[in-house]
Amino acid sequence: MANSSGLNRAGILSRVTVAAITAALVGTTTVAVAADAPTASHSASSAAQSAPRAGALAASAAAVTPVNSLYGVASNGNLSRYDPNGTGGLKAAVGSGSGWQYSKFITQTDNNGDGHADGLWFVEGGRLAYMNYEGAPVDIGGGWGGYTKVFSASNTGGGAADDLFARDSSGVLWHYLGYGNGKLTPRYQVGPGWNSYNQITGKGDLTNDGKADIVARDGSGILWLYKGTGDYKKPFAGRTKIGAGWNSFNNLLSVGDLNFDGVSDLVARDGAGALWLYKGTGNAASPFFAKVKIGTSGWNGFKILF
Repeated sequence: MANSSGLNRAGILSRVTVAAITAALVGTTTVAVAADAPTASHSASSAAQSAPRAGALAASAAAVTPVNSLYGVASNGNLSRYDPNGTGGLKAAVGSGSGWQYSKFITQTDNNGDGHADGLWFVEGGRLAYMNYEGAPVDIGGGWGGYTKVFSASNTGGGAADDLFARDSSGVLWHYLGYGNGKLTPRYQVGPGWNSYNQITGKGDLTNDGKADIVARDGSGILWLYKGTGDYKKPFAGRTKIGAGWNSFNNLLSVGDLNFDGVSDLVARDGAGALWLYKGTGNAASPFFAKVKIGTSGWNGFKILF
């Protein structure tokens, strides 16, 4: 597992050497799939920082739609951070660590509900771990090698902290509620059929109703909106078609609000390695403005964006 080196809230670089995550389960999390064996520990450092605070951002919106940096993991495990510039673009890359080449899924999480990510969940060697930006990684549990998608769409269960979704190999989507310390409740079944989607993402409120939403792209390139309900047992309403032609992108991602207007935005990477921003409108019937290019090339060099 990757060790941590982070930036504290004052923005002063502080390097922390930590032990590798233990093989034993931590806490009381229940995972209803067979546990995988833990991986051997390795030496690595990684750095993470929540995005700069937007003073004009309403507190109510921040609690639903976070303002976060965008991170990219290269094939060699090096981590780069791109801070939002407040207008929808990204600032220049900042080297933020290494040792992430073994991670399969990485997703940002806000555990204190202040509208800014304060840690990561990541899957490595079939195990889920949580790393606070100012602390050491903690092993959450095994059995996560059976999932084909793991992501947090912000607070989707109605509590104070972010929650986590995982899709299994049969296409069933599961909902894990966050305790606010990286640990999770036993899972709740959302429903089957999610293998029809090759991209699923979301980070906050797209429709200005105070609930976190997600979007999903099917094999024919149609993008669908799932409005959040705030009900942890049934977190989404029925899907609504957004549009077609989304197969031109090889990665769809949301890290929250990139232009500081309180509405979640969508980032898309095309086959040529360019990065595009779809600013959120807050309108469920037409949730995105026309795309704007925010990265000309080179983004295909990242094996994970989060």
